[in-house]
Amino acid sequence: MKRLTTLLIVILALCIEGCTSSGRKKEAQIREKILSVASRSEKNGWIYVHLTGNPSEIGFQHGWLLANEILDLKGAMAMINEKQTGKDWNFYREESMRLLWNGVPEEYQAEIEGIVAGVNAKKGHESIDRKDVLAMNSILEMSWYYVPYLEKIKNPNPPGHCSAFAATGSWTKDGRIVMAHNSWGDFLIGERWNIIFDIVPEKGFHFIMDGLPGVIDSGDDFSINSQGLIVTETTIGGFFGFDTTGVAEFARARKAVQYASSIKEWMDIMIEKNNGGYANDWLVGDNKTGEIGRLELGLKHHISEIKKDGYLIGANFPVYKETTVDETSFDTTDMSSSPNARRGRWEQLIKDYQGRIDVDAAMKFMGDHYDTYLHQDKASSRSLCGHNDTDDKGCAAFGWAAFYPDGAIQAKATDGTLATELKLWAIMGRPCGEPFLAGPFLAAHPEFIWQKDYLRDMPGQKWTLFEAQMK
Repeated sequence: MKRLTTLLIVILALCIEGCTSSGRKKEAQIREKILSVASRSEKNGWIYVHLTGNPSEIGFQHGWLLANEILDLKGAMAMINEKQTGKDWNFYREESMRLLWNGVPEEYQAEIEGIVAGVNAKKGHESIDRKDVLAMNSILEMSWYYVPYLEKIKNPNPPGHCSAFAATGSWTKDGRIVMAHNSWGDFLIGERWNIIFDIVPEKGFHFIMDGLPGVIDSGDDFSINSQGLIVTETTIGGFFGFDTTGVAEFARARKAVQYASSIKEWMDIMIEKNNGGYANDWLVGDNKTGEIGRLELGLKHHISEIKKDGYLIGANFPVYKETTVDETSFDTTDMSSSPNARRGRWEQLIKDYQGRIDVDAAMKFMGDHYDTYLHQDKASSRSLCGHNDTDDKGCAAFGWAAFYPDGAIQAKATDGTLATELKLWAIMGRPCGEPFLAGPFLAAHPEFIWQKDYLRDMPGQKWTLFEAQMK
């Protein structure tokens, strides 16, 4: 309770003791004040929320505005992670609390507590607690990295997430940074990855990012802050390793985008007390200098480079030999694997568009269906816009069976001009705009009927411009 602000303490106390009409009135007044500076709107499959204030207030706004979505996501996460890892939700609640909570900075502990208070106040009863929200924030690192570490799995297959690039200098149309990213994931979770967060914290910098309800960092990741930093990533395929004494990746990622004003500052925050969870190749741009950088953040190795002219790509392959050899089981010679095929496609596209890359080209790249292994334009697990649900071979590199409902589930793009004003383009659902219909899919593939309670349609959408509410 010490970490909550006075206003939130009053709200919680009144929720417990507010049996008088004056108490209920005071509670409503305080809640109205906190929520009066926040907002929610919906457009083309996205939910945009504006949050502002101290950590507890931001958390309360988050929980109140997205209460239904948070509870829905908790149920979906619990179901799919028990199916895939054999660990029930209580395992993730207890282990994330035991391993990670004390390492989460106090301001983010307060924000998580605020989310809990907001959800429960909106629902009128206790429907979620601190352990639930912590487990939701840490689920990627706990299920993909901690569980294999715990069970001593020799060749884990953390799912490959995302296709991304950054370009600058002579490679772009105006010489400024262009960056884009499409997120891959189980459709069951990806359909819920539809929040645009616009956050003005009491301390640190204003930032905008995509994300999941109840989660305090972007998660997949695409963020822009008011100091000119643009951040994204793709996971490192075949990665293994976890440090149970480190700080949660989600907490470091949130801190970095909120407080860093340069590429080096951002990298330093991510490296400090790195736990190896959610190991990524991070792409970072600094709009002030026009520089782009890459941080390959393993557990043993953290290798970086920064350039003022050139491009960087990501598609779930380890870039550097040290990481590949020491920290992964990744096969760099298998051209039929999704990461290697997409790496080849990135090299083709970027070089074909040299000097012409802009945000329009970036959005086109995100929906690209060319399969470099088959040498044809055919959406598959090997195309930049991944369609594993239509792939009769599946994706062995990520442990996906044929037709498993996974692939690209949304995308974002921005450039130097847009990022200056905290603006980004985003499309919810497949980046190519094609729909996914759960009913017909499950009828054709009954082996996935276990997802029926949570799997839903992803209608074909269009790219939409979002911007932060500027002061």
